[in-house]
Amino acid sequence: MKYIAIDLGLKRIGLAYSAHKDLVTPLKAVERKNRDQAARDVKKVLDEWEADAVVVGIPMGGSSEDEMRRRVAHFMNLLDFKGEIFYQDESNSSKEAEAMMRGEIKQIRDGRIDSISAMIILQRFLAKIKSV
Repeated sequence: MKYIAIDLGLKRIGLAYSAHKDLVTPLKAVERKNRDQAARDVKKVLDEWEADAVVVGIPMGGSSEDEMRRRVAHFMNLLDFKGEIFYQDESNSSKEAEAMMRGEIKQIRDGRIDSISAMIILQRFLAKIKSV
């Protein structure tokens, strides 16, 4: 199964890929100019990597969970993705990504942190399904 993880942000969309349950690779983040352009660019990545499933990060358990699920569902509809869609708790994934990058970059907003956050989301998801 080939997975693409999405860390959906307002400025950038972090992406990560896995075709193996133990190896996750961050991909180049998508700069988000508008919703339609972002959906086209993400769809290109899904097609290029031949994704079977998408894992989308959502802050679960918080007051914004319902609103984020609605926004993510709308974005996923724009992608017209035919594979499976899974949701994974993304709580603190951005903070973990920043901690991993500490010392490497200083406040460079080129999407690396967003894609490392997507990588963390996908690693969490794969660990969860592996233990089931």
